[in-house]
Amino acid sequence: MTHDGMLLVDALRNPAGTARLDAAGWTALLTVARVEQLLGTLARKLSGLPVPDAVAHILEEARVNAEYQRRSALWEADCARRALADYPGKVVLMKGTAYVAAGLKAGEGRHIGDLDIMVAQADLPQVETALLNAGWEWVKEDAYDDAYYRDHMHELPPLIHKERDRMIDVHHTILPLTARPRPDAEAMLSDADALANGLYVLSPTDMLIHSVAHLFADGELDGGLRNLWDIHCLIDERADDAFWPALASRAANHQLLAPVERAVRLAYQLYGTDIPSGWQRGHWQDTYYIRRLTARDHWGRGTHKFTRLLFYIRSHWLRMPPLMLARHLWTKWRKT
Repeated sequence: MTHDGMLLVDALRNPAGTARLDAAGWTALLTVARVEQLLGTLARKLSGLPVPDAVAHILEEARVNAEYQRRSALWEADCARRALADYPGKVVLMKGTAYVAAGLKAGEGRHIGDLDIMVAQADLPQVETALLNAGWEWVKEDAYDDAYYRDHMHELPPLIHKERDRMIDVHHTILPLTARPRPDAEAMLSDADALANGLYVLSPTDMLIHSVAHLFADGELDGGLRNLWDIHCLIDERADDAFWPALASRAANHQLLAPVERAVRLAYQLYGTDIPSGWQRGHWQDTYYIRRLTARDHWGRGTHKFTRLLFYIRSHWLRMPPLMLARHLWTKWRKT
């Protein structure tokens, strides 16, 4: 089987349907969910449903681990808040930490890794200095990598705390500076919503657009089922009649309308997301995106190697112009 990712999609969409699985089916489902970093989410969806004893034990461990990640993410966000207490600008939480901090469904059971924050580009030196003084240090000390991040990327080089061993990524926009779309980072910061603790999260439309950008415009779709589930949850919880025209207008302003439309369609096609009929019209490329998103065997290994290769090439093509890409890959190859 070359589309065992669909086992996971079906289980998230219709948890009761897992009652039909045999031992091999459960093994495949749990393996794919773990690889796609959706095991905690699956565990939440299957809560209260009858499952084999061995599966129940695995799912309970996943729930405990997801809760630990949630608490750790909130603690790390508070550490960053205290480190940046003297910074007068907005500190915007992003991705998984933002979901749990805002109490959103997208955060339920979600795997959360690094802390991602966004600040104004002009304020990066002040934020960088404050974090370094508070115990973070550079992960990469290579001069080329450091210059590449600062000149071309949408974030500072990654930092890791020397005592807690937790990483933070400091963004100033949502896509590399070399990418063709140019999102309006100033508008995102201006419209961010305040939390009770003084931190911020992106507005509902910008939060969904950032998830789309992370999925399509800045990657090769690894972990795509998790990102698409985020999009499904954000729509399911927050979309009303007024949301859709606002989303279209905002996505166009960020030069990301086509990726947003694609993500919404794929969420509808895979997870059954409730979207307006005008957003449901398919595109011939959708088949290839679904093939890439679900290309796993029952051991969780990637399949459809040629399709994966095409999306890998596409991810680099989107990040930078051809000559710059060739120069970058040549430099990295020479350093290996």
